[in-house]
Amino acid sequence: MTTLNQLRAFVEAERLGSFTAAADQLLVAQASVSELVRRLEEELDSQLFVRGSRRLSLTAAGQELLPYAQQALHAADSGRQAVQSLGSLGGGTATFGVPRNADYYLLSSLVQTFHSRYPAVRVRLVGQNSAETAAAIAAGDIEAGLVVLPIDDEELTVTPLMRDEVFYISANPENTRKPITIRQFAKAKLVLYDVHYGWNDPTRRQLAERAQLAGVRIEPQIEIEHVEAALKLVAGKVGDTIASSAVIDSATFPKDLHTAPFAEPLYDTIALARHRGRPLSNATREFARLAEDTIRELRVDEPARTGTGRESVVPQKARSAR
Repeated sequence: MTTLNQLRAFVEAERLGSFTAAADQLLVAQASVSELVRRLEEELDSQLFVRGSRRLSLTAAGQELLPYAQQALHAADSGRQAVQSLGSLGGGTATFGVPRNADYYLLSSLVQTFHSRYPAVRVRLVGQNSAETAAAIAAGDIEAGLVVLPIDDEELTVTPLMRDEVFYISANPENTRKPITIRQFAKAKLVLYDVHYGWNDPTRRQLAERAQLAGVRIEPQIEIEHVEAALKLVAGKVGDTIASSAVIDSATFPKDLHTAPFAEPLYDTIALARHRGRPLSNATREFARLAEDTIRELRVDEPARTGTGRESVVPQKARSAR
């Protein structure tokens, strides 16, 4: 099998015009360079150099091989430099997908922590709906990311990290006195967000599956893009919506809104996703590790709901509103 050492000896001998000069460049004995080239010629069953003159010259076979050998060495050297750089996290880029509501899960502080530890590493955080994040990982546009389940995961490895309960939100306290059924939800005047992805959005996807099993359809009155805008409309008594515990527990959640759980509890399951067949760069692997630790710490720090056995972020505001 042809080795990089054989190709390097061949390329250096051609570049410098002699085995002796190539040996000096490679810091090996002249006999070693000659032997490497000889073995390469045997494997290819072709003579690569015209020997006997003062300067080595290539045969037709050698001229044919040269650009491929140079290309192989360049690729190997570039790969080695990239790995060495990332091995110490002294360079490279961490490419990672995050949910658009990432700030509710303290992921902004994650970026600050990563940058303080590895200031030479560039960070690319792509914030989008989980359906698009999953597709981007599968296509190789993003190395890994945090997603909300369910997603299409045919080419992905998915590691669930935390469940965050989703609640019904209304400005009318009468609408939240009891847990809401999927039939009641389908009859409500709804303001739903993530309009671009619609029913491909993971949370909406769960609701649609429940509605289908119940034989009803969910048809929102208003659809917009962001949860913050939906909450403002709910505060204005335009309609009702849904939100996760992390959103409800945030400082931006309107104070006068009321919450109720679903009769069959509904959860956003946050997971780490990566391509099944592609190794992560060291930079992205380290970022993913820190992201996983951040999410797991949220799960540990928040109390689980008593008597259910379910792990959930249950904010004080949501608990007191029930």
